[in-house]
Amino acid sequence: MGLATIASDGTILDTYYPKPQLGAAPHSDAVYLMDREFDSLIGKDARRNVEVKAVRTEIQLDQPVASTPDAYLRLHLLSTLQVQPNSISLENLMAHLPIAVFSSIGVLSVLDYERLLPTLVRAGVTVHSIDKFPRLIDYVVPKGVRIADANRVRLGAYLSPGTTIMHEGFVNFNAGTLGTAMVEGRIAQGVLVGNGSDIGGGASIMGTLSGGGRERVRIGERALLGANAGIGISIGDDSVVEAGLYVTAGTKVTIIDGEAERTVKAVELSGLPNLLFRRNSLNGRVEVLNRQGVGIVLNPSLHA
Repeated sequence: MGLATIASDGTILDTYYPKPQLGAAPHSDAVYLMDREFDSLIGKDARRNVEVKAVRTEIQLDQPVASTPDAYLRLHLLSTLQVQPNSISLENLMAHLPIAVFSSIGVLSVLDYERLLPTLVRAGVTVHSIDKFPRLIDYVVPKGVRIADANRVRLGAYLSPGTTIMHEGFVNFNAGTLGTAMVEGRIAQGVLVGNGSDIGGGASIMGTLSGGGRERVRIGERALLGANAGIGISIGDDSVVEAGLYVTAGTKVTIIDGEAERTVKAVELSGLPNLLFRRNSLNGRVEVLNRQGVGIVLNPSLHA
């Protein structure tokens, strides 16, 4: 049961679900909300030139997205941790997310915002973005999570308790953390970060949207992606990528094992644990060494 915001031309701009649930749908055909506080929001809003209506949405998670309420329900389910990233169909998601204006008084259409701009500015209304995706915290309040800059976390992000997103951290939809994690870099769509891992400042993880492929990049547990580093392969448990080093699937890496050395493409090491990726400062080649023991240990006072 949700609240849909509908523009004057009939476009559904968004849908907010206060208590999304999995399981069999109720037999009743009635549309209702479970809290009078939300019922009071139903009706027309002249400031935004929209109407808010109660809607009932039922979907099959293995089927393609069929509507805007459907799309928003899937994003809510991800951000309420009821389904994990990459576990449900998001086919046709983008086609059913209209570009809208997300503001301090709610969502409105781009055309209406342009027309109402002088009035809204004088009223002190601020705009967060003109986008297909809203901010996470305008729809879902994640439990046990710190977010330094709310504009950098989209609805549809999956953030486990103990996660800290610093000011330069970014988490896209259908991506996130599976436990305690420090995020100071970019987690792209489809990427999962394991418990106890650290994504360093300015670091970037290549997602399926940017890479154009089907590889699902994943960070293991207790792993470190150094500051300004980047990866296009999965990193296994207790592994480290040196600061400033970008490793793509096709990067030629030299494996150093005692006196023996051999060169392979980085994709052949994707997901393997206990590895250190570094760049040799003398000859510039990318090298991989075995690491011993447990990887990094996060500061517990920052993730309590």
